[in-house]
Amino acid sequence: MKQLRVGMIGYKFMGKAHSNAYRSLPMFFPEALKPEMVAICGRNVSAVQAAAVQLGWSESVTDWKELVRREDIDLIDINAPSDAHKEIAIAAAKAGKHIFCEKPLALSLADAREMLQAAQEAGVTHMVGFNYRFSPAVRLAKKLVEGGRLGQIYHFRAWFLQDWIMDPQFPLVWRLQKEVAGSGSHGDLGAHLIDLAHYLVGDMQEVIGMSETFIKERPIASEMTGLSAKGSTGGPMGKVTVDDATLFMTRFENGALGSFEATRFAAGHRSTNSFEINGSLGSVKFDFERMNELEVYFTSDAEDVQGFRRVLATDPVHDYMEAWWPPGHTIGFEHTFTHEILELSTAISEGRQPVPNFEDGVKCQAVLEAVDKSIEERRWVQLSEM
Repeated sequence: MKQLRVGMIGYKFMGKAHSNAYRSLPMFFPEALKPEMVAICGRNVSAVQAAAVQLGWSESVTDWKELVRREDIDLIDINAPSDAHKEIAIAAAKAGKHIFCEKPLALSLADAREMLQAAQEAGVTHMVGFNYRFSPAVRLAKKLVEGGRLGQIYHFRAWFLQDWIMDPQFPLVWRLQKEVAGSGSHGDLGAHLIDLAHYLVGDMQEVIGMSETFIKERPIASEMTGLSAKGSTGGPMGKVTVDDATLFMTRFENGALGSFEATRFAAGHRSTNSFEINGSLGSVKFDFERMNELEVYFTSDAEDVQGFRRVLATDPVHDYMEAWWPPGHTIGFEHTFTHEILELSTAISEGRQPVPNFEDGVKCQAVLEAVDKSIEERRWVQLSEM
């Protein structure tokens, strides 16, 4: 198998990111399976036809059920809204297709578990889209933790801050409707933080949280594209049914403490995705808005030079960077998706499951729902309850 024949469902924000990754992969990672962008699927005929031309797909279709049955497709890529994930993924698994699904994996933990079970029973490769794991600076943080260079981990604190819906007149897009998105900032932004915590520190034991919806009603959207939308002032209003902000604390199974904040109401923060890890021998700090850098501190440094140092993770010693540019020449958001597709392609070639896969998606969903349960019942919730 030298090529990976792809059928993709969804064509907006994540569809563009995934398409770019499929096109970039053979240029920079020629040893990987070469993606063949066979067909892209969407409900709007003219819009999906235009997307096929713009993004480089051979054809466009409007029936995803037909797409997953096609014999000229090896992989189904799902980046449609969250409420569509389960049905498509289970159908793809039954058709014997490998599956790449955006996060959060499903609307509920029960649905996520059904998706995992279907993929396992079918024996197909399955991957969930937690792309921030694939930043070289994040991979460096992982190596420092795993190698014991930070010592015993005491704290993991993370925050994902945006401000794109602060205007009360911003329309009611699908991301603000629970029946479509599952949750608001908690599942959209917080899911990434939860996955990074699992990746870097380990499993969680218990959680307690709080949330708020600041704007209860918004104008009905007349047009939606990615994270932008149009609506009419003075027109009909609709109820916002998800959180605008969620905060929670956790105790990890290894004894470390964690704090998490996800909000779309942090003025001035376009997309501040950050974490800090404190250990007995040192600390690291990361901010995706400066994604090529990791701030590192070691307690073993001499007193007169102690302090956080900026490590630019662009040298060939850092994961993936040998394939890109000379040291000091930075990469961006889109490259995390290329690295993601590389892991998926390599896993298919090697006959193993990629990381992260649907098991990681289920684990993340369990934390999301444990926090929701904590908020509803105003108490600490054990992950074992989920």
